[in-house]
Amino acid sequence: MLTEDERRRAAADLNRAERERSIIPQLSRSFPNIELEDAYAIQKLWADTRVSQGSRIVGHKIGLTSRAMQMASSITEPDYGHLLDDMIYNDGAEIPAARFRAPRLEVELAFVLGRPLQGPNVRLYDVMRATDFIVPALEIIDYRTEVPRAITDTIADNAAAAAMVIGGRTIRPMDLDIRWIGATLSKNGVIEESGVSAAVLGHPAAGVAWLVNKLAPLGARLEEGEVVLAGSFTRPVSVAAGDVITADYGPLGAIGVSFS
Repeated sequence: MLTEDERRRAAADLNRAERERSIIPQLSRSFPNIELEDAYAIQKLWADTRVSQGSRIVGHKIGLTSRAMQMASSITEPDYGHLLDDMIYNDGAEIPAARFRAPRLEVELAFVLGRPLQGPNVRLYDVMRATDFIVPALEIIDYRTEVPRAITDTIADNAAAAAMVIGGRTIRPMDLDIRWIGATLSKNGVIEESGVSAAVLGHPAAGVAWLVNKLAPLGARLEEGEVVLAGSFTRPVSVAAGDVITADYGPLGAIGVSFS
């Protein structure tokens, strides 16, 4: 376990790396005693710093929702990060690749809450009742530390959340069986990945319920209007300047962005 001073130093290192577009040694190397609790505390300190600098927290992302990714990270549950207002792009955006170090894209669904959700013991159906609408989304993941990364490195580094893109058609939670929303992800006209939303813990809302219950011991909850990225149902695809990306969700429309 780290001291409060060590946690603050780690958060400051991450904030500086983001500001300077630089890379730092893994926190698990710089602070060998780091634990999962420390990693989430560092992430929160980083988010608080960003808020003090003028950003606004607008939601959360959920990661490591597949069993394969959990096994690869030696963890038995998902993880989460914060979404800030300056991380959000709209469909059709031209995104500066230089904002990131090694960006990759994942296909997801975003839940927009119509009322607050607070644990413990929140269930999937509680999430569906509290959700105003669901919309296709892309997550841009990135990192600010050297690799390979331990799970504590990833969590402290905002669970790799760097930006997100919202687009496509909004739907009400009961409009479709949201377990079976499929999508393809194309780069420069070539389909690189495809998947179905049931790959996210069997049901995308299950991840949101996990997040609410995970936040409960911290005295935190999800607020009305928050956006929650429920987890990827494709493998990440690397992108760079000059790439044109299209995510096609069939009846739910498509998201198109380019990187400059």
